[in-house]
Amino acid sequence: MVDRPNKPQALATTPGLPPQAQVNITHDNSRVSAVLPSGECIEVLLHGATVTSWKDRAGNERLWLSEAAKLDGSKAVRGGIPLVFPVFGTAPDHEPTSKLPQHGFARNSRWDFLGKSTTESSGQTDASVKLDFGLSTATIDDEAKKLWPFSFSLIYSVTLTPDALRTGIVITNDGDQPFEFQTLLHTYFRIGDITKVKISGLEESAYIDKVDGAKEKQQTGDVTIAGEVDRVYHPASPETPVVVSESGEAKFSIVRDNLGDVVVWNPWVEKAQGMGDFEPKDGYRNMICVEAGAVKAWTKLEAGDAYEGGQIISV
Repeated sequence: MVDRPNKPQALATTPGLPPQAQVNITHDNSRVSAVLPSGECIEVLLHGATVTSWKDRAGNERLWLSEAAKLDGSKAVRGGIPLVFPVFGTAPDHEPTSKLPQHGFARNSRWDFLGKSTTESSGQTDASVKLDFGLSTATIDDEAKKLWPFSFSLIYSVTLTPDALRTGIVITNDGDQPFEFQTLLHTYFRIGDITKVKISGLEESAYIDKVDGAKEKQQTGDVTIAGEVDRVYHPASPETPVVVSESGEAKFSIVRDNLGDVVVWNPWVEKAQGMGDFEPKDGYRNMICVEAGAVKAWTKLEAGDAYEGGQIISV
């Protein structure tokens, strides 16, 4: 092929075309990254379809990721946004999921990248990009099929805009038998100082305190963190945004769609010390998990039916 000195530029850089997001598959086809014209960017690991990074246009990271997180597919990622399905925690008393590992198999499975869709703009402030990922009975490993022998398909969508991140899941029962499931978006937010954090939007909500023997309690006022916290809230006002503030300034606002529960988690000192993939050990000071999900009860999906849920995180 002759290398012409005046060969034309690629279409994406042709003057006059509107700005659009750039999407790349990197790290030996293990990660998908996207950058908006305004500079915001995300990275998604195909192992678990885990969002591992979400940065603003100045390069500031919004998600917490452990320095010891395994990104080679050998185990679930500690940090970012792991996806929980079809069981939250473990459920030894729920026969269909009793043999599954902690938080199910979705976060430990290799997902397919189904493609992108972008919104072009005349400027840099209204462009967006949506990345779609898929997992199904046909693509999970044999061990997972053995432990959970139902026919299903999942489509997980991650949408980046200049001021928000949207994550949503569609779960379809492809078989001829109903099944029950739980699902959760296990979001690790990066913050500056956990002692200065307050979480609003859960006032007067009932919750299960897993640190105190799974006792049922009632929230009064804002949630503050002064020790290990592991709570499953069922918000009294499900339409009210859950807001994470630090030093009186709102940092994140989470609006849920068909995800009725909110888990709040911070391991604090002793639990962080005991987790091999949690680094640095004082990293609990710089993270808070606020997780939208459907986990307090089981969601039953009849043959051929589909379930859809998601969240919008605004900054």
